[in-house]
Amino acid sequence: MIKVQITRQSEYAIKMVLELSIHYGENVSAKTISRRQDIPEFFLKKTTQVLARAGIVQSQRGAKGGVKLLIPPEKITIADVIEAIEGKIALNVCLANGYECPNKNFCRVRNILSRAQEGLMKELRKDTFADLLKKVSGLDIDTNY
Repeated sequence: MIKVQITRQSEYAIKMVLELSIHYGENVSAKTISRRQDIPEFFLKKTTQVLARAGIVQSQRGAKGGVKLLIPPEKITIADVIEAIEGKIALNVCLANGYECPNKNFCRVRNILSRAQEGLMKELRKDTFADLLKKVSGLDIDTNY
């Protein structure tokens, strides 16, 4: 069976950005993120580095250090986080940017895969992390930044 699924690192990145969205504008310690989101610290460090290179988070060492979300939660989506970790999402190589498939003009499957990918991306871009926080029942946080 072939699976279309995000990697564990993307899952951890989404959980990390969700946690940082709760504390937008603040440094949150790696231990706190790790404990609250059940992310092993080793993976958290790797994920932090990738998200920092993408300009999504900032990491600061020291007593007042931690990780801070650089993009307001109302301006970042799950698609942004996954693409920061994985690169551009493509259900099949024929849909990847820059790939020229020799069968492109007569392939009967490409259009279906293309529509599926467009639908997936539409859903992944639909809700921001601020929207996700508003949907979490019982979470008492201020999402008006």
